Amino acid sequence: MRRHLASVVVASLAALASGPAAADGYEPATSATIVERGPTWTGFYGNAGLGYGIWDAETTTYAPGRCVSCAQTDNGGKGWLGEVGVGYDYQFTSRFVAGVLFNYDFSSMKGHTSDAVFTTAETSSDNTWFIGIRAGWLMTPDILNYWSVGYTQTHFSGGALHNSYTGAVLPHNARLESYSAGGWFIGGGLEVAMHNGWFWRSEARYADYRDEARTESGISPVFQLNFDPVVGTATSGIVYKFDCCH
Repeated sequence: MRRHLASVVVASLAALASGPAAADGYEPATSATIVERGPTWTGFYGNAGLGYGIWDAETTTYAPGRCVSCAQTDNGGKGWLGEVGVGYDYQFTSRFVAGVLFNYDFSSMKGHTSDAVFTTAETSSDNTWFIGIRAGWLMTPDILNYWSVGYTQTHFSGGALHNSYTGAVLPHNARLESYSAGGWFIGGGLEVAMHNGWFWRSEARYADYRDEARTESGISPVFQLNFDPVVGTATSGIVYKFDCCH
């Protein structure tokens, strides 16, 4: 499943319409011709947007001193997300732009895990942050096609354990513990200049996190899920560049 997820995330996004074009051929008789320049992409910015995400986690199950379910099983989930961020870009040439970024995602990408024996639990990817770099090529003065790459950390919520066969909640506060881990991400997208410092951005990302043990507490013997997730997201939103227009 994760191969399909990766191919979907890195697929090309649909191009957005560029901002209004400057009028051509109009020259007032009593003044010099006014030349309207495109935006400069150098400067600090803030961004906010909404999107959708999918995750897939390969899991194996261990008890103390032994493997309980040695074959990898796929667990997955999906749901909405919101994103806020800041960054800085520098326009090195008339075509090349590069910069740094920081994004924070709050999300509700719900799914289930299973120990492949007798318990299951709900878990949700509920927050993630990204720090990285991006670089792109200006297809026109108003449209930037870019790639991003960097480091990311994510958190998955814990939840009550249920019987896999009956769905009943297990007694004695049986619980799947939460998961946090770091990893890497790669993304790509389009950013379009609109008006007076406002831009529109659409981006897809693929993130791969290291595997960590998630404890199923409150049961005997205590099981541990070796949880190894990848996450794909697509977002769209607004950007305000503080120094873009003079």
